[in-house]
Amino acid sequence: MASITIKKLQPDHFDNWLPLYRGYADHYQVALTESGVAQTWSWLMDQQHPVTGIVAEHQGQLIGLAHFRAMPSPLRGAEIGFLDDLFVDPAARGLKAGEVLLTALKAEAKSKGWPVVRWITRDNNYRARGLYDQIAVKTDWNTYEMSAD
Repeated sequence: MASITIKKLQPDHFDNWLPLYRGYADHYQVALTESGVAQTWSWLMDQQHPVTGIVAEHQGQLIGLAHFRAMPSPLRGAEIGFLDDLFVDPAARGLKAGEVLLTALKAEAKSKGWPVVRWITRDNNYRARGLYDQIAVKTDWNTYEMSAD
């Protein structure tokens, strides 16, 4: 297996993180704005903000990212982990970077005392779901969004 290193996202990663983040946005057909990217990056760099990130590096290049945070679970009376974003550069797929990122996230959850990590993905994200089905349990919960307008 290819050698992949997981690193905490650092300020000097921005120029290599941005193409990955743009690739993630393109995958979900979300138009990024400069102000939105700046806000997201500031959250990721703020030690006091709940959202944090890790990156996967291979041969000196960033090839994947994961953004995650603690999320209160009132029924558990505990915080759990929530994976907001996971993306691997399409050119690096097959190196198992997604699996390595999720394994690192699992270790992070254990260190923080999170009993579970939860995330959502589109139903038609078959490649990612193939990985998720190997390492996690698909729940029977449906996700809804309600506009604030």
